[in-house]
Amino acid sequence: MKVFEPFDVWADAQLERLRGNRVADRVFTIASEVGDFSLVWHIAGAARGLVGDQQADQAFILSALLGVESLVVNQGVKRLFRRTRPTEAGDPRFPVRKPSTSAFPSGHASSGFFAATVLTGWGGAVTAPLWFGVAGVVATSRAYVRIHHPSDVVGGAMVGVALGLAARAALGALGRA
Repeated sequence: MKVFEPFDVWADAQLERLRGNRVADRVFTIASEVGDFSLVWHIAGAARGLVGDQQADQAFILSALLGVESLVVNQGVKRLFRRTRPTEAGDPRFPVRKPSTSAFPSGHASSGFFAATVLTGWGGAVTAPLWFGVAGVVATSRAYVRIHHPSDVVGGAMVGVALGLAARAALGALGRA
């Protein structure tokens, strides 16, 4: 994906200006870790589920939908592109799990923006800054720790929103919106 190389170089240079800052390093490393296997989104769904029966049902639905989203992205979309990662195991300054799939699109970004789109549908626009803010930090963390190119993250966010909107439409058709 050479067409995105100028953007990737520019964005990585911007992130490099933050790398080495203890707070930023810690925030983005933790964000990358809690994004593994959509953990942060399963926890968010479960926490919402403590509020009431409808939110409890939504927690189970969100977890199931995240499984479908992961399957579509990791076994479908990523196989179409097979993009190599910027580094084999990420930047050595940041310990992260070594992914087994290709780089494009970022699964962390896709799942984050997918979950944010679905959760905003249930919680209304007032919840959007929270969900999309968390999704943005988790997504950015993947370029920060250099396990993804910045364009992988942008692509993942776009895929996640598209799949999230499709899930909301399907839930609406089933009366579960």
